[in-house]
Amino acid sequence: MDDDKRREMRRYDDRALTRLSVQGSDRRLDDGILAMPAYLRSPYLMYEALSAESMGPQHAVLELGAGAGGHTLALARTGAQVTATDISSHALEYLSRRVADEGLVVQTRVADMEALPFSENSFDFVACAGSLSYGDPTRVDAEIRRVLRPGGCLICVDSLNHNPIYRLNRLIHCYRGNRTRSTLARMPDIGRIAQMSRQFRTVQVHYFGALSFAMPVLGRVLGPVRAGHFSDWFDRTMRVRRSAFKFVLIARSLEKSL
Repeated sequence: MDDDKRREMRRYDDRALTRLSVQGSDRRLDDGILAMPAYLRSPYLMYEALSAESMGPQHAVLELGAGAGGHTLALARTGAQVTATDISSHALEYLSRRVADEGLVVQTRVADMEALPFSENSFDFVACAGSLSYGDPTRVDAEIRRVLRPGGCLICVDSLNHNPIYRLNRLIHCYRGNRTRSTLARMPDIGRIAQMSRQFRTVQVHYFGALSFAMPVLGRVLGPVRAGHFSDWFDRTMRVRRSAFKFVLIARSLEKSL
C-alpha cells in the first residue's frame, strides 16, 4: 500500500472512530444526500434512482469505496445482495451500524479496489459513489471488468477534472490535508470515461454542476431548491460536458473477450 493510500485510510479510520465514539448520534445525517445542500444533490439522486430502477433481490452488487455508507443504504433498499468494500475497517464498522439501524442487510469486506478479493464474474452490478480517484485507473477499471458477470452493469457518480475552478478548489483541499496528491492526479476526466465506455455495449453519461461554484450565492438569492432547479436547467440547456462538476455513468451489457 502506497503512502497516499495509507493517509487516506487513516483519515477515514479517524473519522469513523470519532463517529463510533459518539453515543446516540443521528447516523442518517452524517453524510450522503441528506448532508448535501439541495443544489448539489441532483447527480446523487440520479445515481440512487438508477440503482433502484436496475437492482433487485436477484442481483449481487459490489460497492467500491463505500466509506461510512453514505450511499450504501440506497443500494441495500433495493433488496439486492450488497457487498460494501473499503480500505478502512473502521468506516465499514460504522457502515454496518448504520445498516443495522435501518433493519437492512449488507455484507462488508475490507478491500483495495486495485486488487479485489473476489473471483471473476462474481457480481451483476458494480456501484461506486465518488471513489474512482482512490485507485490507479487502469487497475481499478480492469478489476471492475473482471468481477462483473457477462451482461453486468457499472453504475457510478463522481467528480470530473476539467473545470479549472473545481481543480483549484481540490488543490486547496490537498494543501489543507483533506486530499492526497494521487487522488488529484486520478480524478476522472473525459478520456477515462471514454476508455471505460469502450468496455460496454450500452453507455449513458449525464453531466451536472457547471455552475456549482456559484450555487452558495445563488442559493441565498433564489433559495437552495430553486437554485438547484436553475443549475439543472443550465446543464441541460447548455449540454455541459467538460465544464461539469459531476457525472453519472451507467454502462450495461459488458463485453468480455473469450
